[in-house]
Amino acid sequence: MLRRRVIPCLDVADGRVVKGTRFVDLKDEGDPPELAERYAREGADELVYLDISAAPEGRGTLLDIVERTARRAFIPLTVGGGVRSVDDMRAVLRAGADKVSLNTRAVEEPELVRRCAARFGSQAVVVAIDARRVQPSDAIPSGFEVVVKGGRQPVGLDAVAWALRAVDLGAGELLVTSIDRDGTGSGFDTEQLRAISSAVPVPVIASGGAGGPDDFIAAVREGGADAVLAAGIFHRREWSIAAVKAAMAAAGLPVRLPREAAEA
Repeated sequence: MLRRRVIPCLDVADGRVVKGTRFVDLKDEGDPPELAERYAREGADELVYLDISAAPEGRGTLLDIVERTARRAFIPLTVGGGVRSVDDMRAVLRAGADKVSLNTRAVEEPELVRRCAARFGSQAVVVAIDARRVQPSDAIPSGFEVVVKGGRQPVGLDAVAWALRAVDLGAGELLVTSIDRDGTGSGFDTEQLRAISSAVPVPVIASGGAGGPDDFIAAVREGGADAVLAAGIFHRREWSIAAVKAAMAAAGLPVRLPREAAEA
């Protein structure tokens, strides 16, 4: 059985890691390379680095910070934010990323997913889906609507339909964030996760709402997630990666324990 991954997230704005609630009220949480090194040492399976101000500001990824982050953490690194072309993806990979996350630009230009997958392989392409709950309708039958530009702009697109199309275009993994739960510590939206994970054949990363180990377990058991991502609870040391993994293991979920990570 594949081991479930625990992934800290570095939301980066103006070169600093930040965290807020529902993508607003951002507070400084530290230096990206320093946090990356700490999480790698503490047993993180991967890292996700998201330049959350790139799309709203209409600029590219800050490659120098990506390079410094990659040099400090010898675990897989996914980078998102500001990638608008195959050349942009190439630059991010050359800066040290193992995978690249596409979000706003993928919605605006879906064929970019296909071009990137054709050039670099599906295993390197992650499509991030930020979604909020709405009243189900003909346009949004699942009741989950895609939101872009750092959670600022709803686009009238059904999240499950977009997930299916993204995979068809070549996405090898999906990063699914609940806008409603983000930063609240109220638990992942397992209904949203299950709606997407049960529809697609690729791994799904759960994001938005982690409050403690039980939420990670629920994301896997109830939401069907293959990996679980969190930010604030790790940044503020409310929970350690080791404690979360120990709880997951005690619940019968296969995980790579920190001791195994140190010996790898």
